[in-house]
Amino acid sequence: MSKLTKEDKIEIYERRLKGETIPALAKTFNITESKIKYFIALIKKHGYDILREDKNRVYSKDFKLQTINRILINYESINSVAIDIGLHCIFWYFI
Repeated sequence: MSKLTKEDKIEIYERRLKGETIPALAKTFNITESKIKYFIALIKKHGYDILREDKNRVYSKDFKLQTINRILINYESINSVAIDIGLHCIFWYFI
């Protein structure tokens, strides 16, 4: 699996909007279908600005606790919470 650039992600998103299938995109870019679905949802929710390449975001303990409670107490899915708060990677990197 290769690391995708911001431009790759935009291209995948736009090709998907034009009707290209997720399996075809996964094969073309050599990544999993779930990863494509994840960042398509991320872009759809937050726009292209979510793809900025800043590093080392810092989250407060309270924010982390509220986020974890959404999953453990409110029974929201990990992916939906991660997308909602704009995580670039799946949730476990947040903790």
